[in-house]
Amino acid sequence: MSDIVIDTPASAASVQAELNYLEFTGEKPVAYQYEPPPGVPKRSGVYRLHRVTVSNARVAPPPGALSLDRNGFELHRHASALTDFSDPAKIESVYYRESEQLLKQATGARRVVVFDHTLRDGNAGRAEGVREPVKYIHNDQTFVSGPRRVRDHLPAGEAEQLLLGRVAIVNLWRPIGETVRSSPLALCDSRSIALNDVVASDLVYPDKVGETYALVFNPRHRWYYFPNMTPDEFLLLKIYDSAGDGIARLTAHTAFDDPTSPADAPPRRSIELRTLLFF
Repeated sequence: MSDIVIDTPASAASVQAELNYLEFTGEKPVAYQYEPPPGVPKRSGVYRLHRVTVSNARVAPPPGALSLDRNGFELHRHASALTDFSDPAKIESVYYRESEQLLKQATGARRVVVFDHTLRDGNAGRAEGVREPVKYIHNDQTFVSGPRRVRDHLPAGEAEQLLLGRVAIVNLWRPIGETVRSSPLALCDSRSIALNDVVASDLVYPDKVGETYALVFNPRHRWYYFPNMTPDEFLLLKIYDSAGDGIARLTAHTAFDDPTSPADAPPRRSIELRTLLFF
């Protein structure tokens, strides 16, 4: 079983931190997920640091009941059966199956499809294929690319049928190995994001082009984080939702430099699963 948790451990009610927002110039930003052609920058777009308050959601959560469908994120506690994330086969055979059940339990989805995962490590000597924490505010999908993900990962006829109902994309994010003491995730309350705050950006892979949202600054944004997350905790992040009627359709997140992190804090290690939910 997993439980929603927001109460341990606690520290300051908030921190002041600098988050990387997009400065919209009228041109669509592009980020390459591999070494781009000569002379082409790995990431285009102009980004600017804005100093914001990031509230400790353990001691000063958003008003009302914190939930994935209300705020776009929520924290749970459940120890994984998998402790060694170095074997991709075990991640898929053990962690994917376990996470599907956790997502069904937490969201009420009748079906969950895990379509990929990313390992991250803040150490410069990270292993091949492991990525660094992303310190640009983003959301992994857009209202265009969300439905496209269903078509990418399911047979054509089945995908079209499923798209007639409610579909969501949710990330399951978990620390690996030890408590997170550096580069935690900042999470933006969905209710504080206006539609004209998000800007579609291209995410270029060797074999395809995806689309994500960057965020432009709005002083109305309300940011939260869960300090000192342990491997026995996991976050759910709302990436896309076809539902309306007051349900959070997306959020935004970024790794950030927590000013209260110890100087000798170990590099953050984490895994995130990206999943399709059908209701």
